[in-house]
Amino acid sequence: MEAIAQPTERTLDPTRIFRLLGEETRLRAALLLQQRPELCVCELTEATGVSQPKMSRHLGHLRDVGLVETRRSGQWVHYALRRDLPEWLRQTLATLAGERPFADDLAELRNAIIRHRGYCEE
Repeated sequence: MEAIAQPTERTLDPTRIFRLLGEETRLRAALLLQQRPELCVCELTEATGVSQPKMSRHLGHLRDVGLVETRRSGQWVHYALRRDLPEWLRQTLATLAGERPFADDLAELRNAIIRHRGYCEE
């Protein structure tokens, strides 16, 4: 059986990306990360209503495929979309961002950011 090549710094495999984003929690997280430069798991869970363990697991999948990057601050892990995402992926995410339930998630995210301001930093 042939090993699946890991994504390089410059390329992302569209088939693998769409397969991962076919799961609603991962898609919702990616769409929220597109709206903000960086988010903590607590902000993502509050915006989506998804449990912290489930959100962390799905963010791990997005990180493993090279879609998101992480930054640790004490006990907190902050997530961001990769800065060099291809334009086709940025456009796809932008098109979906206005649809439900994603638009609702964005409204909840705004409230979560206000409530968590400074809480996720050490």
